[in-house]
Parts: sequence; structure tokens; C-alpha cells
Amino acid sequence: MLQISKLRPAEQQSSPVSEFVSPAELYANAVGFVQRQYSVIVFVLLLTLVLGTVYIFTSAPRYTAHAILVIDTHKPQFLQSDPQMSAAPLDSAAVDTQIEILNSENVELSVIKDLHLNEDPEFISPNAGFLGTISNLVTGAVNAILPSAANEPSAEYLVMQRALRTFKAHLTVKRIGLTYAIEIDFESLSPERAAQIANAIADAYVVDALEAKYQITRRAAVWLQDRLKELREQSSEAERAVVAYKTKNNIVDTGGALMNEQQLAELNSDLIQARAATAESKARLDRVQQILLSGDVDPDAASTATVADTLHNDVITKLREQYLEIEARESLWAAKYGANHLAVVNLRNQMGELRRSIYEELKRTAQTYQSDYEIAKSREESIQKSLSQIVSESQTTNEAQVTLHNLQSNAQTYRAIYDNFLQRYMESVQQQSFPISDSRLITQATPPLNKSAPKTLLVLALAAFSGLIVGAGIGFLRDIADRVFRTTGQVREHLQVDCIALVPEVKDGSKSSAPPPGSTVKLGPSGTGKSVRTSPGRGAKATSKDGKKLSPHIIVRDASVRWTVADSPLSRYTEAIRAIKIAIDLANTDSANKIIGITSSLPNEGKSTTSLSLAQLIAHSGGRAVLVDCDLRKPTLSRALAPDAKAGLLEMVADKATFEDVLWVEPTTNLAFLPTVLPSRLVHTSEILASDATRKVFDRLREAYDYVIVDLSPLAPVVDVRVVTPLIDSFVFVVDWGRTKIDVVTHALSTTRGVYDNLLGVVLNKVDMNALGRYETYHGSYYDSRYYAHYGYTE
Repeated sequence: MLQISKLRPAEQQSSPVSEFVSPAELYANAVGFVQRQYSVIVFVLLLTLVLGTVYIFTSAPRYTAHAILVIDTHKPQFLQSDPQMSAAPLDSAAVDTQIEILNSENVELSVIKDLHLNEDPEFISPNAGFLGTISNLVTGAVNAILPSAANEPSAEYLVMQRALRTFKAHLTVKRIGLTYAIEIDFESLSPERAAQIANAIADAYVVDALEAKYQITRRAAVWLQDRLKELREQSSEAERAVVAYKTKNNIVDTGGALMNEQQLAELNSDLIQARAATAESKARLDRVQQILLSGDVDPDAASTATVADTLHNDVITKLREQYLEIEARESLWAAKYGANHLAVVNLRNQMGELRRSIYEELKRTAQTYQSDYEIAKSREESIQKSLSQIVSESQTTNEAQVTLHNLQSNAQTYRAIYDNFLQRYMESVQQQSFPISDSRLITQATPPLNKSAPKTLLVLALAAFSGLIVGAGIGFLRDIADRVFRTTGQVREHLQVDCIALVPEVKDGSKSSAPPPGSTVKLGPSGTGKSVRTSPGRGAKATSKDGKKLSPHIIVRDASVRWTVADSPLSRYTEAIRAIKIAIDLANTDSANKIIGITSSLPNEGKSTTSLSLAQLIAHSGGRAVLVDCDLRKPTLSRALAPDAKAGLLEMVADKATFEDVLWVEPTTNLAFLPTVLPSRLVHTSEILASDATRKVFDRLREAYDYVIVDLSPLAPVVDVRVVTPLIDSFVFVVDWGRTKIDVVTHALSTTRGVYDNLLGVVLNKVDMNALGRYETYHGSYYDSRYYAHYGYTE
């Protein structure tokens, strides 16, 4: 056997083996895939191109008009009264928001109503195309079958919604780069209509923005007006609460200060002055009383002079001047006339009178000073009392001022809020008078000169690309679903056995080279020397020289592929059959591998033709070979080679015939054939094949021939092969290339252990050699016809 150690298909390793795939293999696999699915890819490509061409010629030309709108973030200076409210740079989200506004139904419905698009057939009944027509038909049928709802919308509403959907489908709004410019594109059947609608969209957007600002400002003004009224009432209430609290607590404000605070300051100043006046009066009184108590009223004395000068007493001053004048005269006269002179004495008496007058004046002055002192003291006490009373009242007022300050703060707060809201209200009124738009149209749409759709090159490119993608996808799915044997690698991978031959597919019609009538053929399984002469006619019997009919019968070849080996010995088909024979010879090292069973998993896979071809090749090369039709369920070879046979294998098993009676011979190749004749359907074929009589027949065949080629029944439908495994030395398994499922073969061999354990190899039959390279991507070129032709082989 060629396979020394192998696993059964059901026992194969399930763990994948990672192998490095070279770039050359990847390229070869890709090329092979394209070659395999070339027809599908090309068909789908051509189909999509045809559909694209039909679409181009059947679609009405459409035109797209372009208008550019810019969002202006800079407002006029006279509107920017508040620096914090001045225009700031817009971000991407703000620009995207404006794009959504342009795509909003408010703007679109405004344009539709202004231009009466709900009456335009282009918008209310657009050409929906093939798919749209099918969809409309289905929708109409469903609506006709299903009952209509009670609240079904009106026809006018439906028309408007249909026009709106068409409008949305033809409108494209996008931002230009990272700028504040927005491009408005509208597609229509008419270039003038497209430009008109694009400009109308821009105008509607500007009007909508102004209207939105006006409405917002108006609502803000109304709200501010109501709020101002509330704030005015709250401010008035707060101010009235301040006044009422001042009245209740006797708090009088005089120029920013309270009255009690002003009185307290004035009384404090008066008290200081009163205390100074009292001290001054007391000092004068004390000085006068001191002089009076001392009795020193001499006008020459310094104290008297001091009192006169300090108190500014004119009487004392005059009396003192008189006294000093008389004293000077007395001194002068006493020195001149003597101390006892009458004039001097009179002067002294006048001086005494003046002294007494000064004393009396000092006493009167003391009484005046006493009165002034009492008055000053009483005034001081009165001021002190008033000050104490004011201080007591101030303490109570200070406590009330805490609440007063809160009331005043609330009043000031309400007043500030009122003033602020009043300012905002005036600004909103001004903005209503000056509506400024934040956007303007910088490029007005004009009627386009060229159509925008359908774009011929783009449609064809998309159709071609789609065709390639879809075709490749379908091809890939076909490759995945192609679970049949096509390569020798699949045989090794799934069955763990060798593929011993790739038998090409051969068409019927080759010229027969049957022996002419009257030719001589040797008879006997061992070439005993008997010779017969053929006679004309299908299935003609051999006759001896004396004219007697002898057995075996002669096989007459026809023009079918069964005789390709004999008719075309230098063909690729014959070379593949030689590969099978070589595999048998290499395995026959101990001369015990004589009986070779040919089987398959299913019928019509070419096992019978392969059996006949192999037997032909062996016999034609001089080997002693016999072909046995052991398919007791459907003996195809017997019906084809010996249709007139009356006896065969079953008669030999029943010991009713000999070899000479049942063997048929092909004269050119000297092929011996043991047919199976079925007068009726057999029920117990497996028991017949498993009998000792059958074993004895095969023992005789083993002794008489070098090669016994047995055409067996398929494995999957019937069980006959399982019972003949003890009789067969080796098996050759035939697989129909590109038709037999991998799972079927794996299951068939897994359930027939005797066949798998004695399997020489697998033969891929009916191989399309031209298509083989598409699957044997990396080494499929080895089977190229030019290599065979180099050695003289022909098809």
C-alpha cells in the first residue's frame, strides 16, 4: 500500500494547523478565484452596467442650483451698548444649528407656499422610478384592502406632505469648510426653477430669522413690561415701608443724618461751652471773694489792679485812678505842707472814701459773679440733662436703625432692579425698531448650464464597482457552498489519502477500432492456445475453424468513451489510467494484491468506466486481466459490453457454468470480462456476495489472472461492498470531480472501515483539465496540455 499510516475521515484532527501562506500563494489563490468565478463576476458586472445604462437613458435630467449664505457675527456698533452682549465668534455647533434651521419644515413650507410648489406636478407627483412604482402599487393595494381610519387626513394635507417630502429629497444644505458660509443646493427638472427655489430658501431663512428675533424681542418686551410693573410696585412698597418705619420710631433724616444724631452733637458742643463758662465764672468769683476775705482793697495793691484789669470793671478802674491821683497829691502835699496839714488830711479822707467805694464795688462785683456762676451752673446742668436724655433716646434709635437699614437696602435693591429692567426694556424696544439680520446672501443662485444628475461616468463607475463587489460576493458564496472535490489537496485534507490519478473528462464519439469480422482471438483465461474467429454482429460468438460455436463471446467495441484507452493510447485520459495501474503495481510488492475493487460513494461517478479502462490498459499492455461486474444491483458494464449474455457471475457462483461459458473477450486488447446477468431483481445480493461459493470463484480468478478488476456497487446507497471486503485486496475510490460532495464521501468511507483501511487511493474522475488550474491555483499549471503534448500525447 502507498499509505502506511492514515486516519479515518471521522477520526481526523479537528484542530486547525496554522501554515504560513506565501505572497505567491495568495496571489495564485486570488487569480484562481477570479478564474473560477469569472463568468459570474462578468455576468453581474454586465448586468449592473446594463441597469446603469438603462437608468441613464430613462432618467430625466436634473439641474442643481447653488446659493451661498454667510452668517455675519459682527453687529453695528450702535447696537452694542453692552460690551458683554456684543457678538462673539460662532462655534461649529452654532453653524450646524443654522443648517438645521435651513432644513426645518418652517422654512421649507414657507417656500412651498410662496412658490405654490404644492401645485407643481414635479413635487406632488414625482417620477418614483421602478422601485418607487412597485412601492406605490403595494401601498395602494394595502390601502385598498385595509379599512380607512376615521381620522384620515385631508387631501390638501396629503398633497402638502408629498410636496414637502419631495422638497426635502432635493434640498442639500452644507457648510463650506470651516467658514461661516453655508451652501444651499436644490435639484430640479428645470434650471430656472432650481435657481428660483435656492434663492427663495435663502430669503425665507433671512425672513424667518428676522421674524424669530422680532417675536423673541416682542415677547421679551411684554414680559419686561409686566415685570417692570411688578418691580415698580415692589419698590414703592419698600420705600413706603421705610417712611412708615421712620415715622413710627421718630427717625428724622436731615441731610443724610438723623435728627437725634445732630441734636446730640449740638448738645455736646453746648455742654462743653457751658462748662467752660461755669469754670470761668467760678474763677472770677473765687478771685473776688479771695480779695474780699483778705480785706486787701488797697488800690495800690496788685490784686486790686489785677481784678480791675481782668474783669474790665470801669468803676473800680476810675476809682483806682482817682485814688492814685489823690495819693500822689497827698504825698506831694505831705512833703510840702506836712502830714498834718488840713489839705493833706482831707486828701487822706478822700483816699479812705475811695477805698471804701472800691470795697463796696468789689462786694457788688462778687455778688454779680455769684449770680453769673449760678446761671452758668444751671445752664450746664440743663444741657447735661438734655444730653443724657438724647443719649438715652439714641440707644433706642440705634436699635431701630438696624431694621431701618434692612428696609432701606431692600428699597435700594428693588430700585436698582427696576432701573436695570427699565434699561433692558428700552433696548428691546429699540431692537424692535431696528431689525438686523445675522446672515446675508453673498452668492445668488443662477440657472445651471449643465445637468447634475444622472452623471453618466459616475453612474457607470458605481454600476461597475457594484457589479464587481456583488459578483465577487456571489462568487465567494459559491466558493463557500462548493463543497465538492476539485483538487488533490482536498483529497489529502479531508480523506487523509493520496489522489493517485486525475482522469480527464472525455466526450463520446471517438472512432472505434473493433476487430474486423473473421479475426482470430485466443480463448481461455490462461491463454490455453485455443483460437476462434469472430463473426459479424453485436455480441457475436466465437467460432472454431471447423465452424462450431465456442465460448467465450466476443465484445464488440462502440464509439463510446469506454474504449478511449484502446482507441487513444497516447491521450491524457490513458495516461491517467496508467497512473492507477502504477499505484496498483507499487502496492503489489508481495504479489498478494491481485483483486482490485473499484467503487464510489454514489452512482454515475464513472467507476464502471474507470474499471473497464483500467482492465483495458492492463490487458493491452500484455497483462493477464479480467474485469468482473460485481454490481449485482445494477450491472452497467454487463449491459454495455455483453447485452446478449445468458450466463455470468451468478451462474458460476451457483456452479451452473464454467469460465468458458461466461467469459467475454475483447479481441484487440485481449480483455476478459465476467458479466452479471440479472433475469430479475435480486433481493439478497449481500448474502450472495458473502457466500463461500463467491469466495471460491474469486479464488479461481486470483489463480488464473494477474489482475482481477472488480466493478463494485456504490458505498452510500447499498451495503454490498461491505460484505466483499474480505475478497478484495485493495480498493480504488472514484470521485466525480466537481460533483461529489465532500461530506458524502467522508461519511461513506467512515462507515466502511474495510474499504478505507485497504484503500490504494482516490481517483478524481471526469476532471475538466482546463478548469483545474482555477482550483489548483498554486500548482495547477503542472497539468497544462502543452507539457503532455511535448511527449506526443493527444486529447
